[in-house]
Amino acid sequence: MSAYERARRHAWWMVGALVVAILFVAVVERYFGHSSLAFGVAIVGLIAANRPMLRHNCPRCGKNLFFRGIFVVPWPNRECGRCGLDLTQEQNTDAQD
Repeated sequence: MSAYERARRHAWWMVGALVVAILFVAVVERYFGHSSLAFGVAIVGLIAANRPMLRHNCPRCGKNLFFRGIFVVPWPNRECGRCGLDLTQEQNTDAQD
């Protein structure tokens, strides 16, 4: 599986996590009233779910696929912004002698 495909799956995972967090806060608001604790739990859950984002890096130079300069964006690069590697192609990690 290519680096882009793995990062793309993570992006969709985060969309699902965001929907679950919003629904969780809405349900707590509906049945128990306003709760800062529910919002806090949702935020901590989103941060924990997004932690794997830091492992989605270019196999050649190590630049993160979700960073554009100093900004983090919700969708990964198809091409590395630093070295120009096509991240949609599966990289051969086996060393040939």
